[in-house]
Parts: sequence; C-alpha cells; structure tokens
Amino acid sequence: MRDDEAMEQALAAGEAARRRSAPNPWVGCALVRDGEIVGVGATEAPGRGHAEVGALAQAGDRARGATAYVTLEPCSHRGRTPPCVDALIAAGVTKVIAALEDPDPHVAGTGFAQLRAAGVDVTVGVGGRRAARALAPYLHHRRTGRPFVIAKVASSVDGRVAAADGTSRWLTGDLARANAHELRADSQAIMVGAGTAIADRPHLTVRDVAPAPEQPPTRVLLDAQGRVPAAGPLFDTRVAPTLVVTTHNAHPATVDAWRAAGAKVEPVGAGVDGVGVDLDETLALLGREGVLQVLVEGGGTLLGSLLAGDHAQRLVVYVAPLALGTRGTPALAFGGPDTIADARRYELASVRQLGPDARLEFEVIA
Repeated sequence: MRDDEAMEQALAAGEAARRRSAPNPWVGCALVRDGEIVGVGATEAPGRGHAEVGALAQAGDRARGATAYVTLEPCSHRGRTPPCVDALIAAGVTKVIAALEDPDPHVAGTGFAQLRAAGVDVTVGVGGRRAARALAPYLHHRRTGRPFVIAKVASSVDGRVAAADGTSRWLTGDLARANAHELRADSQAIMVGAGTAIADRPHLTVRDVAPAPEQPPTRVLLDAQGRVPAAGPLFDTRVAPTLVVTTHNAHPATVDAWRAAGAKVEPVGAGVDGVGVDLDETLALLGREGVLQVLVEGGGTLLGSLLAGDHAQRLVVYVAPLALGTRGTPALAFGGPDTIADARRYELASVRQLGPDARLEFEVIA
C-alpha cells in the first residue's frame, strides 16, 4: 500500500469524526503492517480517545512494527487524555507518517521530537495539502485564537437577498437550503445580526443532517443596541444555546430579559464609528469559547462588515436563477473600494449545481 493511499484512509476517518470531536481537531489515523491496514481510528468527543488510541485498540498486537499514518502530529501533553505519543511508543509502532505539524503551543513539534527520541522514524508532509484544508478551522484557531469564519450568502444572480418588499423566502431551492444545514452542522456557532433576527425570526438550528453534530451549534446574536426582544425561536435555549454579543449601550432591562430567557450575554466595545459591535473583540470572545468555526448568515450589513474588515476566511454563495433589480436588498452592504485595483480578490475553490441553484465557494487570499 502506498503512503498516499494509507493517508487517504486516515483523512477519510478524520473527516467522518468532524461533528463529534470539536473543539478537538478531527484527526484520523490508519495503522499499516506488511502492506495491510490493521487499524483505523478517529478522534472521539472531548474527553474520549484520540485517533491514534482508537487505531491501536483496533490493531491490538498487530500494531507492533506497524506504520502509523496520522493527519496531524500526535499530541505530546496530557490534557483530558494521556499523550498519544506515549501510546504509539508503547505499542511498538516503528514509523509515523504525519500530514501536518500541530500549531497548538502545547504540541508544536514536541510530539515528533519525542517519537524520534524513542527511535521512531518520522516523516511529515504526506497528504499535507488536503489535511490543511480539512483541518483549516482548527489550524486557524490555534494560530490566531479566533474561529475560522465562513460568510454564507444566498442571493439572486444580481446579488440581492430580498425583493423590494423585503420578501426573501424562498430565494433558493431545497437542495441549496439542505446544503446550508450541512454547513451549520460543521460549525460550532452560527451568527446573525439584529436586523436579520428581527426580520426573519430565525431558529438557527441544524435540521435533517446525518450525522448530526454531537452538540448543537451556539446561536450568536450581535445586537449592540438591545433591539431584539427576548422572545421567539432564537431564545428557545432548550434546542440550542444562545449567546448575545452586545455593548454597554443596550438597556439593562433588555440585557436582564435576555439572561432570564437563558441566553448568555457578553458585552464588547462598539464597532467602527460606533456602529454595531467590535468584530475583533467578538471573534476573540468566540475563540475563547472554543468555537473553531463560525458560520455567518447575515444580514447584508454584518456580512459586508466582515468582508470589508478582512474577518472572513471563506465565502460560500448560493446563487438562485432570478434577478431582483436595484430595489432589492444587496447581499453585501458596505462602501467598497474606490477603484478596481483596490478590490479584494477571492480564489474560487469549487462550483456545484444544487438543483436550480449554483453553489460557489471562495477562499480569501491572504
């Protein structure tokens, strides 16, 4: 079995564990001995076994003399579980082939160093590009302390999210909306602004996906002025937790009502020119809460501010085959550059047809 084939097995196992492992990275591990896979494992829910431990348990005695293919550097520190490097060494694994080094400061090369010191041969980089994309939220969080931000837009072909009278349901079809729920399921938080919360009264829950996430994503409401009443589906915390990010401009009675409804409330500074909330502080707050990926669903002012401030790492656009004209609501509400030369460019990563709609995914070019 070739190295890339074995790593493909590890990558697939890790990706399948994504919705249960966060805020830990969704790591996969495949053990190969004499050209045959003898064990496959993936990171379990926090506090449970890591990928290497699962693969070793499946392999049993066949792990001795095997090569471990892992999508991320094995951990070298004791957290809620023992170090994976100790388990690999004790099992008699003779070689570790890893896709990536772990940027977490608790690891950051020490796992590889401990393996080499114990006589284990270590190779890094096989499958690295695919692993970096698969683990992008975790890697970004560990490097910056902030979540990976996906800005999601559903628009007409002329970039409008609602008609002149404000109607927007349903702009896109069933397949596009189902795909958006997959994005929700892969995220630890879903964010909207006050305007969208008032106009749409969204639930922001995950529906009809398999597998379902281990924990429902936190609904994050940005409401600087305390405009959104503590009522409706967004404040039904029996189905999912709600976090309100606000400022000290919100009336104390409104803040008390949010908390009485079961929401967690966190004040931050005001945004640019005193408008909205400070997005830098908000993302840092979410990072401390253990959010690896946040899906931002609008509205146009919030999405425009995220893109204008270079806060988003990925942009997912669902384009419906209709036009709404200049009286429609723009998908992105921000001033924009004075000239084409100053416009932010995005890298097209994928294009898919979903029924009558198109799904475009863009990566932000650093």
